[in-house]
Amino acid sequence: MELPVVDVFRDAIGVVIRMVAPMLLLSMTVGVLVAILQAVTQIHEQTISFILKLIVVVLFLVMGGSWMMSTLQEFTLELFEVMKG
Repeated sequence: MELPVVDVFRDAIGVVIRMVAPMLLLSMTVGVLVAILQAVTQIHEQTISFILKLIVVVLFLVMGGSWMMSTLQEFTLELFEVMKG
């Protein structure tokens, strides 16, 4: 069974969204919380938000890296099966 190129691209975009969405949502949440805290305390230092977002993303990569790698490996194996025919 041959998959059209559009189906492969759709699956690839789905994999990318599943892998990136948790990091994006976490960093956005941290950014909003830091912005609220900065507005309340009137401390407007841009590096605070950046450093906290960076820490959250790195922690997620450390904890969820194996899940991301296994997801990417599964997609790659499926892609090789499609190319093999």
